[in-house]
Amino acid sequence: VILVETGGGLVQAGGSLRLSCAASGGTFRNYAMGWFRQAPGKDRELVAAIQRTGGETYYVDSVKGRFTISRDNAKNTVYLQMNSLKPEDTALYYCAGRYSPTSLPVREASYDYWGQGTQVTVSS
Repeated sequence: VILVETGGGLVQAGGSLRLSCAASGGTFRNYAMGWFRQAPGKDRELVAAIQRTGGETYYVDSVKGRFTISRDNAKNTVYLQMNSLKPEDTALYYCAGRYSPTSLPVREASYDYWGQGTQVTVSS
């Protein structure tokens, strides 16, 4: 499975960005998907995850109410809509996937496939 992220960039605090992750090489509808981020000097963290049908989602507390994860299985794509961005959201954002017909993985080690990352920089 190959994952390619797009949509990162530089935005002012309070602004919005939408990240996209296009998947190829697997049966996307059978994969749980997650968005992770890693800021300089910090560990990588799970920001949001979505179960294969979209029926269940997970968000880290710091982004609840501001970020929304969604997926379009017909387009083999998962999205992360980021609103009310803050400087502390600045990080390299990664898309990740795991074959998971039923559950929603929330541990980094559970994910098997990773994209190259897209940089998000929020200026104050």
